[in-house]
Amino acid sequence: MARLDKRSIRLAAAALVIVAMLVIGAGFYRELSAYSDETYEGLKLFSEVIELVEKNYVDQVEPKELIEKAIEGMVHSLDPHSQFLPPEAFQELQVDTRGEFGGIGIVITVKDKIITVISPIQGTPAYEAGIEAGDKIIKVDGELTQDMALWEAVRKMRGPKGTEVVITVVREEEKEPIDFTLVRDIIPIESVKAVTLRPGYGYIWITNFQENTTEDLRQALADLAGGSAPLKGLVLDLRDNPGGLLNQAISVADLFLDDGEIVSIKGRLDKNTKAFRARADEVRYSFPMIVLINGGSASASEIVAGALQDHKRSLLLGTTTFGKGSVQTVESLRDGYGLKFTIARYYTPNGRSIQAQGISPDIVVKRRALPPEEGGETVLIKEKDLRNHLEPEESEKSEQRDDSKDPGQESEMPKSRHSPLEIERLLQDFQVKRALEILVSYDIFKGYQE
Repeated sequence: MARLDKRSIRLAAAALVIVAMLVIGAGFYRELSAYSDETYEGLKLFSEVIELVEKNYVDQVEPKELIEKAIEGMVHSLDPHSQFLPPEAFQELQVDTRGEFGGIGIVITVKDKIITVISPIQGTPAYEAGIEAGDKIIKVDGELTQDMALWEAVRKMRGPKGTEVVITVVREEEKEPIDFTLVRDIIPIESVKAVTLRPGYGYIWITNFQENTTEDLRQALADLAGGSAPLKGLVLDLRDNPGGLLNQAISVADLFLDDGEIVSIKGRLDKNTKAFRARADEVRYSFPMIVLINGGSASASEIVAGALQDHKRSLLLGTTTFGKGSVQTVESLRDGYGLKFTIARYYTPNGRSIQAQGISPDIVVKRRALPPEEGGETVLIKEKDLRNHLEPEESEKSEQRDDSKDPGQESEMPKSRHSPLEIERLLQDFQVKRALEILVSYDIFKGYQE
């Protein structure tokens, strides 16, 4: 057997490290010979770079750290939602959809290398302090966040209940950065809140999709139906809902549909391509519905809105959603590492791709009629604004009616972008008010036809 030179050994070592970290821990075994010539040449180049940096860089570097950073860069270059997760980040991800944790209560992403708020979570310290969707977080406890990994920012903002953290944000309409001193609290997993707007007309706010969302929604519907008057209409609020668990989005939509497709996912591999269908439930909800959406409605909330719209089960009212129409999976790697990567795109029952274009409302109604500089609705970050976002595929556009400039529209709104569940304040929310008017009008016209 011919002797291997040092360069070949380094190449083999680099390849083995990458394979070990990326595939062995996930339960797959491949031989290096399975790599294509192109991949082999790439690994050869990678080995040369590692060698040069390790030997010549001004400061001593750790090969393991270099390799981790290389993998992070490789995965992050795919799309905004794919991540190589060190053990700390992997643990943070597992906390997100189960149990409670100490934190401030915001959903964030990275835009232009800056940590950006998608939406605050209702009832949390960030929400109560007035942090808004679109705010750019430039510092956490005085530390700059530029080029900071998403998981690092999350870890710095989380902490024990009762402890303080200072968040510095830049807001489009403000000349100077704003400091928010927040006291961390236990972030609740409650995701469904309900109230009766007037006899016979209910309002349900799904703030995110957690493990118990469907059961909580079922109970909320039972409570509304058991009131002093039968339920004649429902306003389902998905505004600023950042998403969550796919299975909960499917089961929530299933509550209102008897049959037909809810959502399909299509990936490069057959195992990542499937369709989810509705099944008849013991309890049928036949009342008319209006779903409220906006630019903060993302992922799972877009699945629900798209399914109900395509089946003509509900009118959608508000503004176009975020456009996060991709499916991620998380694989466990060795030594506590994880890999989160995109495997498919979502499609509505009519075959519309949600990715980077979102779900358009049937009736466009903005929060306020005024332009942003006069206190109106702020233009929010969307999926299409994120670097390396997946491109959308061809889809049909919904016809829209824009009610945002009606002469009689009120301009006075609650100061908060997110109204708490108080009937008086909800009825000052123009989108809620317009939805209720439509439902009441429908019931009146139905009575005329009878």
